[in-house]
Amino acid sequence: MNKKYKLIFPYLLLLPVLLFIFGIFIFGIVNIFLQSFGYFPAVGLKLFSLRYYKEILKDPNFFYSLKFSLYISFISSLLSVILGVLLAYLFLSTYLNDKAKFYNIYKISVIVPHTIAAFLVFTIFSQSGFLSRIFFRLGFINNMVEFYPMTFDTKGIGVILAYVWKGAPFITLITYDILKKLSDTYSKVALNLGANNFQVFWYILFPLVLPTISLGFIILFTFSFGAYEIPYLLGPSKPKALPVLAYIYYKSVNLKDRPYSMVINVFIILFSLVLAFLYILLNKIIKKHGIDR
Repeated sequence: MNKKYKLIFPYLLLLPVLLFIFGIFIFGIVNIFLQSFGYFPAVGLKLFSLRYYKEILKDPNFFYSLKFSLYISFISSLLSVILGVLLAYLFLSTYLNDKAKFYNIYKISVIVPHTIAAFLVFTIFSQSGFLSRIFFRLGFINNMVEFYPMTFDTKGIGVILAYVWKGAPFITLITYDILKKLSDTYSKVALNLGANNFQVFWYILFPLVLPTISLGFIILFTFSFGAYEIPYLLGPSKPKALPVLAYIYYKSVNLKDRPYSMVINVFIILFSLVLAFLYILLNKIIKKHGIDR
């Protein structure tokens, strides 16, 4: 009995904190759903209704925001995966992996907050930023205003750049560790049989790290779809990213607009759950076909 008590004692110590955290989380989720159905007694809304769902689904701005959020999330996650995997393979196949100081530099962006990433992108890529000044000094443009707008633009270039700067090192971090642990027997055999480095990567290493890459892609996609900081700081005034639209409704002076924000948050939550389900399904398919390591 004493031995069992020692095993569960650390968890008992954590129990008050866990109850507090889960309590806040559950309260927040319940509150979101209640307010999305129009139940907000603090401002006199005491009747449950589907009115706010109907109005949001009839609002074209909601679908513009949804389309924009899907676009920036997909493009930034895809570019992050491509660059991150290529960088991981570069570390694996060259002398760079022996240079510990150089190898660890890329990890800096992983720990940098997203607000700082947005500030760096603005400082470098805005029309008054570092890059436009260089182009102006070199005579490529006559005025800094002529520099192609890469922040606050409808294509979301600045938002995508910030997410890629944050996401690519994360993919490198999780992919490199997997590649490093894999046996190099297959790679050496393929090279001896005449395969080039690209063929070794694409036909041997890539299938082995595909589950990890898929996980990383879904993590990045889900985060960028639900986060508002970077789109709020670097995104266009229209269309707004979905989380930014929810934030604007939430901060509205008219508190009766709050349910609109909660409806949008419900859709974001449901979409995140769908992505989680797709990841589980994809992982099962990969294992079923023997691609998993």
